[in-house]
Amino acid sequence: MTQHDNDPAWPDHKPTALLVLADGTVLEGFGLGAEGQAVGEVCFNTAMTGYEEILTDPSYAGQLITFTFPHIGNVGTNDDDIETVNMAATPGARGVILRTAITDPSNYRATRHLDAWLKARGIIGLSGIDTRALTALIRSKGMPNAVIAHAKDGEFDLHGLKEEAREWPGLEGMDLVPMVTSGQRFTWDETPWLWDKGFGRQEAPEFNVVAIDYGIKRNILRLLAGVGCKVTVVPATTSSEDILAMKPDGVFLSNGPGDPAATGKYAVPVIQDVIKSGTPTFGICLGHQMLGLAVGAKTRKMHQGHHGANHPVKDETTGKVEITSMNHGFAVDESTLPKGATQTHISLFDGSNCGIQLDGKPVFSVQYHPEASPGPRDSHYLFQRFADLMRQKMSA
Repeated sequence: MTQHDNDPAWPDHKPTALLVLADGTVLEGFGLGAEGQAVGEVCFNTAMTGYEEILTDPSYAGQLITFTFPHIGNVGTNDDDIETVNMAATPGARGVILRTAITDPSNYRATRHLDAWLKARGIIGLSGIDTRALTALIRSKGMPNAVIAHAKDGEFDLHGLKEEAREWPGLEGMDLVPMVTSGQRFTWDETPWLWDKGFGRQEAPEFNVVAIDYGIKRNILRLLAGVGCKVTVVPATTSSEDILAMKPDGVFLSNGPGDPAATGKYAVPVIQDVIKSGTPTFGICLGHQMLGLAVGAKTRKMHQGHHGANHPVKDETTGKVEITSMNHGFAVDESTLPKGATQTHISLFDGSNCGIQLDGKPVFSVQYHPEASPGPRDSHYLFQRFADLMRQKMSA
């Protein structure tokens, strides 16, 4: 026997969420998380785990994340896996796009259902669309601007949503760091999480490190503390005079969102002064891109970006290959690297630049996220490399 649309036993599948692309394409799904609407750039992330860390990475500000892995939410959420340091700032991703509905959590660390967690953080979610098709679209046409909208009653101003998506200028030329950087200086001593012990404390630091916060992740700070650093985190607009007056043994340039050329207008002169001082310097992601700008290279917008926890990178200084976590839509143009800046790492997916070091200077950076969270720990050695540079400088 066939059920009909007017049969009360037949469930109501009216869409309660939309993804409206800038070209007018409308994808219908079912809403979760916060209600409302948000505009951003749609990217896809191939990680199979760590969705909470991904959604709280400040580098995702201005973006809508499509997860290619269909089962997101199965292990719930907890307070330990949040990567945002400044909880009052923008939470990171503006929206999340899933293939299947969220199931009840099944993990001993879970304290809250992902849907409730998204609501509390103000993140709009959508499920029930073909994320494989959306990923294929991004791979062929690039990362589109879009509006994600969620309304329980399923009523939308479609014309207005299309207009907002079409008129949003996109991430190119956009400085998003002010949305995520800390408002004031603070210190950090929490060390990495250990099984059955939780987080520790750095009680006997060997190094005094200043970390410039362009949208820094908690696990970066933990790994710095784990190799013996007392870390002082400063806002993105802190002057080089103030940084160097703290007499740091090393300076760290953090990850962050947006166009490095836009943020670099105020960050690059500071980085140049730090390099001139001879202070050991280590950069990650946006910090890497702006270090490239500081030495005269250029950055470029990528077609689809790199977002995931399974990206192979070759360390050209050792010949080794490491599997890395990545999250970036801009990259240093390797063809513009000047003399004195050596490429140290490359992506084995597309050959793009993934690391540089300055010849004869204790300065290096990588495009990927060696702290992972989520992802493999292959690249943790870079934090020890930074510590070794500081130790050498101190003993010279």
